[in-house]
Amino acid sequence: MSETVKYETQDGIALISVNNPPVNSLSHPVRSGLAEAFSAADRDTEVEAIVLRCEGRTFIAGADITEFGKPMKAPSLPDVLSLMDSVGKPIVAALHGTALGGGLETALSCHYRIAAPAARVGLPEVRLGLLPGAGGTQRLPRVIGVEKALDMIVSGRQVKAAEALEIGLVDRIAVTDLTEEAIAFARELADSGAAPRRCSEQAVDSGALDAGFFDRYRQATAKRQRGFEAPQACIDAVESATRLPFTEGLEAERELFVKLISSPQSKAQRHLFFADREASNVAGLPKETPIREIGSVGVIGAGTMGAGIAINFLNAGIPVTLLEVQQEALDRGLATIRNYYQDRRKKGRLTAEQADACAALVTGTLDYADFAGVDLVIEAVFESMEIKHQVFKRLDEVCRPGAILATNTSTLNVDEIAAVTGRPEDVVGLHFFSPAQVMRLLEVVRGAKTCDEVLATSMKLAGRIGKVGVVAGVCDGFIGNRMLKGYGREAGTLLLEGASPVQIDKAVHQFGMAMGPIAMSDLAGLDVGYRIRQQRRERGDNIPASEGAVADRLVELGRLGQKSGKGYYRYDAGSRAPIPDPEVDDVIREAAAELGIERSQITDDEIVQRLIYPLVNEAALILEEGIAQRPGDIDVVWVNGYGFPVYRGGPMCYADEIGLPAVLDKIREFQSRYGDIWKPAPLLERLVAENKSFADL
Repeated sequence: MSETVKYETQDGIALISVNNPPVNSLSHPVRSGLAEAFSAADRDTEVEAIVLRCEGRTFIAGADITEFGKPMKAPSLPDVLSLMDSVGKPIVAALHGTALGGGLETALSCHYRIAAPAARVGLPEVRLGLLPGAGGTQRLPRVIGVEKALDMIVSGRQVKAAEALEIGLVDRIAVTDLTEEAIAFARELADSGAAPRRCSEQAVDSGALDAGFFDRYRQATAKRQRGFEAPQACIDAVESATRLPFTEGLEAERELFVKLISSPQSKAQRHLFFADREASNVAGLPKETPIREIGSVGVIGAGTMGAGIAINFLNAGIPVTLLEVQQEALDRGLATIRNYYQDRRKKGRLTAEQADACAALVTGTLDYADFAGVDLVIEAVFESMEIKHQVFKRLDEVCRPGAILATNTSTLNVDEIAAVTGRPEDVVGLHFFSPAQVMRLLEVVRGAKTCDEVLATSMKLAGRIGKVGVVAGVCDGFIGNRMLKGYGREAGTLLLEGASPVQIDKAVHQFGMAMGPIAMSDLAGLDVGYRIRQQRRERGDNIPASEGAVADRLVELGRLGQKSGKGYYRYDAGSRAPIPDPEVDDVIREAAAELGIERSQITDDEIVQRLIYPLVNEAALILEEGIAQRPGDIDVVWVNGYGFPVYRGGPMCYADEIGLPAVLDKIREFQSRYGDIWKPAPLLERLVAENKSFADL
């Protein structure tokens, strides 16, 4: 046996134990060890039944991610599972922790399954742009039926032990000791003369499915998971289980798997999988950096953002003190929080007890003195440096030594904010994205004097409240919003040059963005950008006449976006569905004429290039300046905070897929047409000259 797989016998029961910490992944030594152990158990005439179990905190939690993208050493997992399937003695899988991906496929190749009460099982491969490639699409429908199998495989969701028992995925739930009960189960099977219950020999019950079932399922999935290839391939594989013998179904599954694993979408989704995890590794931050205790939080501002920020901490069981300057505003914020939990309860996401417990953790106040004992304060006040200074001066006075003082600013200089305190080392940017209780991204902005403890604590806290934390340096807009400027600039220019709001949004939507830039502007409110441009003009900034030319005119006509019922689009009362408005077309034509711009047709391809390539170019500058640590961090920001399509992997991954020479050529072409706003980033030029990609950094 290998060092990772142990084989022993107890009174006629073979006990095969996997010990490959931390998650018992299916590495080559584990696969080899399992093949040897099951072969030995099958040969051993004294063995009447077999138990497969795992040491540590979990059953097999999936493939060994360090083997991704490398040639698979024999035996492959399908080979091992085929061997297990052929064993002539009952095999019982003892499941605890998580049995995911190849782990669940391994459990399905066992003949019987018993689970610990807290165990969870699932086939999450679809989230990596793949399908279960070791028989999962063929075995699972034979065990729990086609519809339930499709639900698990196409969504990638995890199933708790109780549900697994209900749907027939496990046979029993252990009451006391899992291993002892698994051995007793195996002994019971052996004593009763039970034969192996092989998935491969079971028929798929598809009698209740009509001829159009799979087509309807594909259509519904295409709407839910727009643009993704893997869910459709999962459906194809499960359908093959209903019409092909088991071995031929395995072959069909393997063909689909091989096609997916080499696809750009799967490469992009696997890139994001690793980038998400890499984001938590902060360059230059010692691993032994102490983490400060965060047992209570203060939030300043009870508006939409402040209430949303508070909810994140309440969900994590952390008490929150919510501060406002007026009782009426405070009452509205507290009501927003209560309504959120009432809604979660009504939808069955929380029990009444859970909802009440979360809501009870928030306390309202009008007095900064109530922040005296909190461990962290986050301000979510109006985006004005003057107001931020007032807030942080007051926090410096009332907060205890060692308390972390955080700003939720999206653009302002964190160092300038910290400078008004006597403790700049305790100041950090925690930039939540709206709606704060929904969006996964948290930009952690490291000021020039932010200490290691505060940075480490902030990153740890991000995970605690269910966020993906990404470290950013100080600059105007940090990572995401700085890149957004070029995106918004080009959207406005495209309107003036001949594209319509509908064409721009449609082209970007077809590319895969969650929302087009024009509709997104309406959602955010056109008055926000208008106010910023007015402030910049008052400061004497040089703003091109074309910047905001259309949006500013719309604001002055009272068209502020969704909140006023009309912006770039018109909105019916109570609806957020955008309706094209001829009045806007007139405004665009008038603005173009005043600026001397001759409008003409623009292709959808050019629209996408002119919106996406500025992201890539600005991101290269951000990397060169050290604002972002790595290209993957930028991808994580844009996928989790700005709706960039997951299956394209983020702007940097997408640029690598297109090819940096092609991207640079196009940027140079746009530079020749539009000037130095399109000047290529030196890093981009250097990578092309050296025949490298962003992935090489």
